[in-house]
Amino acid sequence: MKKKGLAPIIDTNTRILILGSLPSDESIRKQQYYGNFGNDFWKLISDVIGKDIATLDYEAKIQKLKEHGIGLWDIFSTSERKGSLDSNIKNGEINDFSNLKNVAPNLQLVCFNGKKAGEFEEIFREYRIETKVLPSSSGANRRYSEKRIVEWKSIAKFIA
Repeated sequence: MKKKGLAPIIDTNTRILILGSLPSDESIRKQQYYGNFGNDFWKLISDVIGKDIATLDYEAKIQKLKEHGIGLWDIFSTSERKGSLDSNIKNGEINDFSNLKNVAPNLQLVCFNGKKAGEFEEIFREYRIETKVLPSSSGANRRYSEKRIVEWKSIAKFIA
């Protein structure tokens, strides 16, 4: 089944862009990044910014991200995928990132949420932007909780 990703959350104040692969079926249904309660993204980003935003409503979460210079988007604009697993992504169309530095002139760091998104890290090196592949925020990745938190917190130095 062909699935379409969400619009980017990026503006001129974005210093950190976090890229996933493609939103889960639940996130697409809700039209919310990391809308699946089984995903730990909002808990991890709360640790990064030092404020609990996981319990806020979606619009307030997005506002807090923007206040901290954090943007969200995905590698794929569309893809065929059965279910929500990254391993099931087939025939994905990559988003057009060529205008990224014009839209987000203060961009300093592009983070990839998980290995699948991280496979496309090379695209951003040509733009001379620092990159970092983070451990996936998927609930299936909790067995590495301590290491995952440390890796995610390492991006805090880019937050004003």
